[in-house]
Amino acid sequence: MSTELDPTITLTDEGDWWVARDTETGVTSQGETRTEALDNLDEAIAAYHGAGSEPTDAELAALGIDPDDNESTPLDESDLFE
Repeated sequence: MSTELDPTITLTDEGDWWVARDTETGVTSQGETRTEALDNLDEAIAAYHGAGSEPTDAELAALGIDPDDNESTPLDESDLFE
């Protein structure tokens, strides 16, 4: 018998967008199609659980961000989402 919970996802059609939400974490994403919304949710949940890596200086520069002025802060210490 497994002690892990099966993931529960809600998927709603919001007109122009499909919205997918993982009810365990509260992570929500969207896409123009159901498949895109679910793929984006997979990526967002992976990031929520720590997957990914810090961007390179070249990636930051390509986005118009000066690497010398960039400072990363853990999400739980950020005031961005307050």
